[in-house]
Amino acid sequence: MKREASAMAVRQNLGELLNHVQYRGDSVVVTKDGKPVAALVDYPLYERIRRLRESFDRLTEQLGRVYDKVPADQAQKEIDEAVKHVRAARRRRR
Repeated sequence: MKREASAMAVRQNLGELLNHVQYRGDSVVVTKDGKPVAALVDYPLYERIRRLRESFDRLTEQLGRVYDKVPADQAQKEIDEAVKHVRAARRRRR
């Protein structure tokens, strides 16, 4: 379950919120002035997000090198076509 708590409520109830995250699998969106600024999630999810971000950063760097000398409009067209192809393949598998 996703919960929301102000930064002040998190400071006052950190132990309880950590128990919800650890034992119930909840996540807590921390807000400041009503705007989301952080989240408490269990450690395995955090690690998964971190690995995904690292993979995304590596992929972005590779694409940047591949398309370094390609005009931006051509590169965008090729990337859009690849995304379209992958999404169509996913729809067929469902």
